[in-house]
Amino acid sequence: MLKVVVPSGPVGAPRLLDSARSEKMIAAGDSLARMRATAPLVHNITNYVAMNFMANVLIAVGASPAMVHAREEVAEFAKLAQALSVNIGTADPDWGAAMLEAARVMNDHARPWVFDPVGVAATRFRQSLSADLLALRPTVIRGNASEILTLAGMAGRARGVDAGDSVDAAIDAATTLAQSTKCVVAVSGPVDYVTDGAQAYRVANGHPLMARVTVMGCSLNSVIAAFCVGQPVLDGTAAALASYGLAGEMAARRAMGPGSFQPAFLDALDALTPGALSEGARVSRA
Repeated sequence: MLKVVVPSGPVGAPRLLDSARSEKMIAAGDSLARMRATAPLVHNITNYVAMNFMANVLIAVGASPAMVHAREEVAEFAKLAQALSVNIGTADPDWGAAMLEAARVMNDHARPWVFDPVGVAATRFRQSLSADLLALRPTVIRGNASEILTLAGMAGRARGVDAGDSVDAAIDAATTLAQSTKCVVAVSGPVDYVTDGAQAYRVANGHPLMARVTVMGCSLNSVIAAFCVGQPVLDGTAAALASYGLAGEMAARRAMGPGSFQPAFLDALDALTPGALSEGARVSRA
């Protein structure tokens, strides 16, 4: 079972949560098993760079992918999906409109959707589209520290689509954003930070090779969406981050570099068991 820990004090070692509180938590392994039993159909409106790998990631983790962005069908198709992920990495006005239409369908049917504000600080178009998507109250916002700072109206140090800020620098922004939008905010980095504005976790799973493959963050969004289907959003998001990071650790043991890491990562996701995840997840209360 996932061992969620909290610090016992400034100089003390971490201690396990007391049983009354831990019973309210979802073990990461249980969350993975529940997601796979549902095998949710995840509708993705993502960037050109990530489509193929994202689809394979969803299959490997145990969900079902669909990559649908045409305005003529996006709302109709969204009604068939259990979850949605949107990524503005290569958006244009038509794709942006499709994202908004699909998000409205998710809201109408009380289904989860994940928003990745890629490079939001870079252009006015991205800022405008992000503002429109935020107004629809995503279930989860997942981005790097600079993107989260920008969304929260704070000055970030983005470098194009890359972060120039640390995760710790974005903690206040993540909390503010979660409270104002009533959603869960996940800040990706060497140690991820995820909060609903009241509670927060740090997820320490992962490997540096993951940052050297451009599609890794984009594909994570769809995994988070899958884990949020029928599960508490904060815990589902933390479990998704742990699953993804642990698979990265497993893949790195076999990979020679970023080129061989990609297929090894898909194999690791496919081979990941609920028991291995509960044993290997490193999630702590923040």
